[in-house]
Amino acid sequence: MEIPKFQTQRWLAIGLLMLVMLIVGMVLIVPLVSKGMALNEAKNALVFRLQQYERILAKKDSVIAGMAKIKQQHDGQGYFNSQETDALASADMQNFIKKTIVDAGGQLSSTQAIPVSNKDGFSRITVRVRMTGNSEVLRAVLYKIETSTPLIIIDQIDIRPMRGKRNMVTHKIEPSNDLNVNFQAVSFMRKPS
Repeated sequence: MEIPKFQTQRWLAIGLLMLVMLIVGMVLIVPLVSKGMALNEAKNALVFRLQQYERILAKKDSVIAGMAKIKQQHDGQGYFNSQETDALASADMQNFIKKTIVDAGGQLSSTQAIPVSNKDGFSRITVRVRMTGNSEVLRAVLYKIETSTPLIIIDQIDIRPMRGKRNMVTHKIEPSNDLNVNFQAVSFMRKPS
């Protein structure tokens, strides 16, 4: 029995229609579904990040309170010079260094204030110092300066032995235990806000 030509054409037309519908489905529907899944993943990632930010923001008040407490403790330690102006801070530091050298038994040759430099909200107060004394005097001076409050840092230190004096009887140079010492003392103060 032969299948009529008309029926074969009908099945062929239905098959072509199904093929066209399948191709249209692949071209239109699959990218839409794929895009929808990608958007859903992006949405989930953004929701996760939003939840992280909300957790961080929930801790904001405790972090600010902790920072204020640390700042208060730091200010209480007195590491920074509390004078009103740079000039007063420099003069105060020069007086402290002079008293320290004299108390240790040394001689202060000179002090010179170096212009103040400002950086990151702090003023750097620097004083150049020249002194003489033996190694014990130097040790006592450096210890007293570096353990002082407000904090003073010794920078660019130059230590040289002093030339001995000539003995008038023997005409020989007698050795000296004294030292010529040059250094910079640096202190910091906050810029007024």
